[in-house]
Amino acid sequence: MKFCATYRIPHENWLPVLKKFSSMTPAERVDTGEGVKLVGRWAAMSSRSGVAIFESDSLASVERYIGKWNPYMEIDLAPVLDDEEMATVAKQVIADNAVP
Repeated sequence: MKFCATYRIPHENWLPVLKKFSSMTPAERVDTGEGVKLVGRWAAMSSRSGVAIFESDSLASVERYIGKWNPYMEIDLAPVLDDEEMATVAKQVIADNAVP
């Protein structure tokens, strides 16, 4: 299962988060813990926000990783589908709603 985390860093936490993140090694930055794979992470520096996509069979494992950063920023987490998964679900929804 894939999860999308969107985050926004409050102004007062911005410089401490930058310091923490930039001091991490590349291996530390991608270490999300057991059972969680970081698919990708993108940041919008000017708005102090960003998005990360994770893959895991365990919501608890993703939540544990998110908990490492929650003290510093607001994070919204949602399960997401890729295009093929969405197309499959869309066909089921159309069938369930008897859409011609």
